[in-house]
Amino acid sequence: MKITDCHVHVYPPGIIENWERIAEKEPYFAKLAQSKVHRWATAEDVLAAMDEAKISESWIFGFAFRDLGLCRECNDYVIESQARYPGRFKGFAVVPPLARGTEGEIRRCREKGLWGVGELFPEGQGFDLSDIRQTWRLAGICHELGIPVIFHVAEPVGHDYPGKGNVGPKEAAMLCFHHPELRVVFAHMGGGLWLYELMPEMARVLENAWYDTAALPFLYDAAVYRSAWAAGAGRKILFGTDFPILRWSRHARQIEAAGLTGEQEEALLAGNAERFFGTLPLTMGSPAS
Repeated sequence: MKITDCHVHVYPPGIIENWERIAEKEPYFAKLAQSKVHRWATAEDVLAAMDEAKISESWIFGFAFRDLGLCRECNDYVIESQARYPGRFKGFAVVPPLARGTEGEIRRCREKGLWGVGELFPEGQGFDLSDIRQTWRLAGICHELGIPVIFHVAEPVGHDYPGKGNVGPKEAAMLCFHHPELRVVFAHMGGGLWLYELMPEMARVLENAWYDTAALPFLYDAAVYRSAWAAGAGRKILFGTDFPILRWSRHARQIEAAGLTGEQEEALLAGNAERFFGTLPLTMGSPAS
């Protein structure tokens, strides 16, 4: 069965080597890099893990810093990695949404062949996901280019942990209300936002919202998969590991315990990801085309 991992972090060697110096100026990065679950991974580390787990393709992105220069360094590495291993990676660009030059960087990355933007950290990068005054430029350029955006969103209840943040389903829903034209992926099951697809009015608002399973074994038990399908959101769930924090094997055990049908499992592991890009506006085309 084909597997597509839609949530994978990669780090340029220069970021790994100088992370302590960078952390002095990037507090959110410092918090995550110093946590006990943090791991580093280069593109080659990702590829080795993919081959071991028989994962066909991964969506990769660097760390979304506040500093545009650091984001650009990550983007250059993702562009290079995607070109070096064709067919194995779909690269995404990271940008600070409120920084001067962000729109130009998104255009540059698109022209270089990247497929979208993300994973962005609203709290970590200092922008309000629910404030249209802070999101309209990002939404506008991404809609114009026909590319999606991945946002970090967390559950509003439960224990705290490094990187959880204070942005949950309410803020994510407001983004969709303000920008219904924007194709978005809310990481970590959208902090539970998928549940509100059961509300007819919210199903309309969330028509362009998708959800990934990054770090799901840390947050939910296996029943969440069946629940998402029962809520009608299963067709919009994208499998993502959050590698290198979590590897495929941990997810595989949970998916096996979920009791999904063969058709549902196939959709989760690859089919939904293929349909995700297949149903984007025709202006999406092929990167760098």
